[in-house]
Amino acid sequence: MYQLTTEASFDSAHFLSGYNGKCANIHGHRWRIIAEIEQKTLCTTGQTRGMVIDFGDFKRDLKALADSFDHCLIIEKDSLKKITFEALKSENFSIIEVPFRPTAEEFARHFYSCLTKQAYNVKKVTVYETPNNCASYTGEDIINA
Repeated sequence: MYQLTTEASFDSAHFLSGYNGKCANIHGHRWRIIAEIEQKTLCTTGQTRGMVIDFGDFKRDLKALADSFDHCLIIEKDSLKKITFEALKSENFSIIEVPFRPTAEEFARHFYSCLTKQAYNVKKVTVYETPNNCASYTGEDIINA
């Protein structure tokens, strides 16, 4: 089995709605995404002969996902009062609403899903929210569901 790994990162702020602790406050992270794909065989013809895929394509696609969250406030949908949300938007803050709690675990699953939809055979996605703390997702609940 051949395995390829690449990574990308982004800076953003978030908070955990309903959390009892420091993470209930808006705070920022330098998120680091490490994506691993796998394939049993290599391409046998064309420009990618002898490769699983072109690393440039893999790096570009992961970077695009990371860049889509860069320098934004990431919030769980409906976690802010409407007046607060509207006030932030009126100040031209970049806010991204996601349908999940913005945790490292949920981001790992989200990026796994995004890469899978782009036809990558994803083995695992790991997301670091600090240099020492990360969460990984392997998609096994999808396979075993």
